Amino acid sequence: QVQLVESGGGLVQPGGSLTLSCAASGITFSSSVMGWYRQAPGKQRELVATVVGAIENYADSVRGRFSISTDNAKTMIYLQMNLLRPEDTAVYYCNAQPIFGSQTYWGQGTQVTVSS
Repeated sequence: QVQLVESGGGLVQPGGSLTLSCAASGITFSSSVMGWYRQAPGKQRELVATVVGAIENYADSVRGRFSISTDNAKTMIYLQMNLLRPEDTAVYYCNAQPIFGSQTYWGQGTQVTVSS
């Protein structure tokens, strides 16, 4: 059974930094696309960043400010967020999608609020 549990959300001032963590179990990192998505109030869920092996992909809105990484030994996924803006405010979700398969898995989400 796949489980994804996010942590690290909170309130941060504009220009600040925050690191999100996702503890994963029941999923093989080497054969899955691991990622972070976010959903702001009244908006659709959108891709933030994904990683598979050494290949990283970022939304244009976060490229250069956010960095995704994994610790395969600990089966953790991280999202380092720098130079945060009010428009980054959203619920952030950890996601796992096996390369060979149609199912996708989601965590419960963690709230990030960027406000002064």
